[in-house]
Amino acid sequence: MSNTQEPEWLFPFEYMKVGESFFVPTLNTAEMLYAIECGAKRAKIPIKAYITTKENHLGVRAWRVEIGRAHV
Repeated sequence: MSNTQEPEWLFPFEYMKVGESFFVPTLNTAEMLYAIECGAKRAKIPIKAYITTKENHLGVRAWRVEIGRAHV
């Protein structure tokens, strides 16, 4: 059981242009990856998301991609 609590995230899928990305710092990368992918699928926005680091912080980065470049 994890002692870390995640804040409630609002993902900006609808406002993103192709090629734009966002990074969510988290220690629960698998859960965040799942949340981002499910949110994008509900919004019908094609994305690619990967577990990565930014400035030595673990997290997930999601990019908006062109239709046909990701599974929606």
